Amino acid sequence: MSDTGTGLDRIHSVGGCLMRAAYGGFAFLYLLGGLIAVHHEPPQLWLILFAAVANAAALAPRRWLVRAAVAAGALSLAGTAGICAAADLHNSNPGVFAEIGGLLIVIARTVWKAARDRIVPLTVLLGAAVLAIPLRWSPVGALLFTAPLGITVAVALGVGLYLRAVDARRARSLAAARRDERLELARDLHDFVAHHVTGIVVQAQAARFAAQSGAAQSPEQLDTMFGGIEKAGTEALTSMRQMVGLLRDAQHTAAPDGEAFGGGGARAGEAATRPVGDLTRLRDLVAGFAHPPATLALAPDVGALPPEVAASVHRVVQEALTNVRKHAADAASVHVEVARVGGGSVEVSVRDDGQGRGRRLPSSGFGLAGLTERVDALGGRLHAGPRPEGGWEVVARLPARDT
Repeated sequence: MSDTGTGLDRIHSVGGCLMRAAYGGFAFLYLLGGLIAVHHEPPQLWLILFAAVANAAALAPRRWLVRAAVAAGALSLAGTAGICAAADLHNSNPGVFAEIGGLLIVIARTVWKAARDRIVPLTVLLGAAVLAIPLRWSPVGALLFTAPLGITVAVALGVGLYLRAVDARRARSLAAARRDERLELARDLHDFVAHHVTGIVVQAQAARFAAQSGAAQSPEQLDTMFGGIEKAGTEALTSMRQMVGLLRDAQHTAAPDGEAFGGGGARAGEAATRPVGDLTRLRDLVAGFAHPPATLALAPDVGALPPEVAASVHRVVQEALTNVRKHAADAASVHVEVARVGGGSVEVSVRDDGQGRGRRLPSSGFGLAGLTERVDALGGRLHAGPRPEGGWEVVARLPARDT
């Protein structure tokens, strides 16, 4: 899981809570002042009550949004009908403006967050409630104010649709990035499985040839042959199991509002340059990164890594160095380290000393999401974030059995 994504989610959640608290406090003070200022007649008190319900619906949590929208719209319409039939309003009421504002916020939130099949009926209900409010005073007032209120309703609809489109576009981009990473890793695993299966076939052919030649085989020799076949078969099954799991997850791309049909065309040309199970190309990758200069520390005990782990190490370093070039042009140095850690895992880290100044090139923002998908698929963990002493770091820990 990416710590960066978790941190951003927390920031957004706290920001939303602060906005709700500020709006709720303002609405409470406004309605309290309106309650003190109006004539204490039942119709005037009802208007304050309608406004309070509308603003409470505007502040409702997402899981209660639909019910709150229905309650606010229905109560406003019922109140309008009741006042038209049984009351005669002669004085203005400041609560009306708060009621209209609350209902407009509810409209925008409903269009933004509600399920697609509920948007139209809820919007009709809430829009009708807003447009009917002038009828509480007179039909002439309705003629004068319905058009301006219709414009405000249209603006609220537009705001909600825009926010919904932004969320959907981001969700599609994120789903596409994750899908591309899954499919790239699946292609790697296909190559690795083919390698293991080829080894099984070769060793089986050797054993069969030895048996047909009539040469006596000692138990130790037979054990070595069959042990090699067993090891290659086990590794092939492990890689195949991961590949099937990835492809199963990558199928879920047709969900509404954000599960995208990502395309892998941008990376299709990279297939021929993917590492094939060792860290040789990692040295070339780091050596070719000269602005700022990068150094590689490869621990001597890293040894041979499983092909899918070696490919993921290469991918993490590649993405991290790309991000340094895009977002930390003021960095003086970059340090890449690959080492064994406890529990039979390997840790790869890329750390720079930049402060984020200088050029900031355009970025899709989904590279780390793709890395997280790849690392999670292998049972590892990815951390990306600022360093206490300054700069940025990307650290991935991957389980790596000995090969």
